[in-house]
Amino acid sequence: MFWTLQKAALRGKQAIMQVGAPFILKFDNPELLTGAGSVHSLADLLENRGITHVLLVTDNIIMDLGLAKGLVDSLEKNKIDCTVYDSVQPNPTVQNVEAGLEMYHENSCDGVIAFGGGSPMDCAKMIAARVTNPTRSVAKMRGVFKIKNVPAPLFAVPTTAGTGSETSIGAVITDAEAHEKFIIADPKLMPLAAVLDPELTAGLPPGGTAATGMDALTHALESYISTAARKFSMQKAEQATKLIFENLEAVYKDGSDLERRSNMALASFCAAEAFNTTGLGYVHAIAHNMGGLYGVPHGFANAVVLPYILEFSRQKAEAKLANLARITGVGKEGQSDEELSQAFVEKVRNMNQNLGIPTTFKEIEEKDIPLIVKRALKEGNGVGSAVPALMNKKECDAIVRKLMA
Repeated sequence: MFWTLQKAALRGKQAIMQVGAPFILKFDNPELLTGAGSVHSLADLLENRGITHVLLVTDNIIMDLGLAKGLVDSLEKNKIDCTVYDSVQPNPTVQNVEAGLEMYHENSCDGVIAFGGGSPMDCAKMIAARVTNPTRSVAKMRGVFKIKNVPAPLFAVPTTAGTGSETSIGAVITDAEAHEKFIIADPKLMPLAAVLDPELTAGLPPGGTAATGMDALTHALESYISTAARKFSMQKAEQATKLIFENLEAVYKDGSDLERRSNMALASFCAAEAFNTTGLGYVHAIAHNMGGLYGVPHGFANAVVLPYILEFSRQKAEAKLANLARITGVGKEGQSDEELSQAFVEKVRNMNQNLGIPTTFKEIEEKDIPLIVKRALKEGNGVGSAVPALMNKKECDAIVRKLMA
């Protein structure tokens, strides 16, 4: 009886948010630069916008690989100064943001370039937000619509095809002291421009390709089965899912295929367009704990969790999953929605297996399960979530235990 009342209350709060969302979530998508070598065009765009000194936010692996050299050279050619902050951790912390902010001010920067995967992207977003919101700490921006002033000019150059951060309105930051990841979501975090250059992802190793690709699939699927899904988000999620099914396993085997790399970059972009207006769900809610508590990379964590949540949600999302099965060619003609939805979930499991992604986490400890469940339900059952099937404490505990190695 108590859970029934609790579910009704949660659905009521979520319904209020969904009614107001179309009026609140109004934003322009970033200007897109696409195609092989398109990263070299960013300098011209910055020059046209009057940017004279940028803070390039990335990590030391990317700098060691020399991935940013072409961009830095083109900035120099256009007489745009560039200060590099390359100390971003795999799960960026509040301290990372503050260190980057200090470097921004010390060098009198007037713009930020996020260069890399989701971690540099999220860190760069929050550095840009802190520039124009000096009295508001990162912790005070936690949640939805907590950023008062428009961030410093922000430009995004993804080197993976998965996070979609280049067109998302969110960022995920880690509180290192509490070992907790938290979400900051606000339309003001949308970058002004994004570069989808397949040459930057061509060197991504198979494991990274797999994890980031499944991250994009998670975004598309959680958005698609959301009760907040609408025509636009569903079209974008369908496009992303089809592109991922057609390209991910092939590009995992042959990372030099620039056409498939371009397709995956587009899939990631479309998936983020979809979840911007629908939010995400329990996959992310559980995966964030894997990152916050154990430092598990975000895309990898999403990939492991995804099949479990699809199975949990399958009956409530049966028609939608069946439709995706038809769109992607999964299952057989004439099968029922139940059969097609089951075939679709099985397809996702098989993809994980083919991509070398395990079914469990070796990191989960028994003593941490109550905390994981508490945090996951707080996020997954929040007003910004619109999951098709609500999960209670007992159900969440059971899934987390299945995820234990």
